[in-house]
Amino acid sequence: MTPKLVIRRLLFLVLVVWAASTIVFLVPRLSSRNALRERFGELARTGGFSPQDLEKILASMQQQFGLDQPLSQQYWHYLGNILRMDFGYSLYRYPSTVSEVIAQSLPWTIGLLLVTTILSFIIGNLLGAVAAWPRAPRWLRAFAAPFILLTGVPPVIMAILLLFFIGFRLGWLPLGGAYSAGVVPNLSFGFALDMLQHQVLPALSLILGSVGGWVLSMRGMGVTIQGEDYVNFAEHKGLTGGRIFRDYYLRNAMLPQITALALAPAAIVTSAIIVEGLFGLPGIGSALNLAIRANDFPTIYGIVVFITIAVAVLMTVVEFLYPLLDPRVRNS
Repeated sequence: MTPKLVIRRLLFLVLVVWAASTIVFLVPRLSSRNALRERFGELARTGGFSPQDLEKILASMQQQFGLDQPLSQQYWHYLGNILRMDFGYSLYRYPSTVSEVIAQSLPWTIGLLLVTTILSFIIGNLLGAVAAWPRAPRWLRAFAAPFILLTGVPPVIMAILLLFFIGFRLGWLPLGGAYSAGVVPNLSFGFALDMLQHQVLPALSLILGSVGGWVLSMRGMGVTIQGEDYVNFAEHKGLTGGRIFRDYYLRNAMLPQITALALAPAAIVTSAIIVEGLFGLPGIGSALNLAIRANDFPTIYGIVVFITIAVAVLMTVVEFLYPLLDPRVRNS
């Protein structure tokens, strides 16, 4: 990859982050809703403070968040805060900052998404490749069909079904939570096993909800590659079926899938937000759900901007690594 192309990709990354951040900034300010008034109005109605003090509190909070300044000044201050990854204070968890809320929730989400994305990618691509490979046993090719049918089932529906049948009716796994109630987090094997048991159903719902897409796309790539000259040449050379499958068939069919892998977290995180809420996991999804219910707009904006930046950076990293996997695009 030439230096000119690297600079172009980095500039595109900056443009994507700037555009997404600008949309997040403008959309709530163009709305007629006042998130601060809604948030503190709820506190006033529940007896948090006197309604007579509402206007004074709103004026103080607007000054603290810079909402009393001109829109252009708010915008430049907002962009400066993003460069420092400073999203302000959380209204619901005050005096904690939004960055602290994200830092506390991020390890749970990364662990869940990392495991589910890798497992669904490996399982789905292997099943998809086998389903399209004409030399594979018929029963093994048929084994991929049920996973293709699962493509039409959203991970959220899958989570509800697993929660009801496996967690509630059969009682094989915990219904929710990051670990059992009353257990103090520690570094013991017992705590690790307890925590893993609570992650099985959320992870399984995300894997089953996404593995079918990998099977379907990999099967399509496999069917296309079967007629390529290098595959026919390998067969005429008398190479074994296993070597042809591994070095000529699977390796080339995987290249477009690597590109799709960079986009997978963006799709999975959407489902993970709801799945984490269903199972009560203390991840980014639960933090965002809680912020939406509490009208905690700094946390909402901070999480949305953070996810956007993370996905854009991940896509750029994969684009830089792709020439290492496919030498044909190194000088393109």
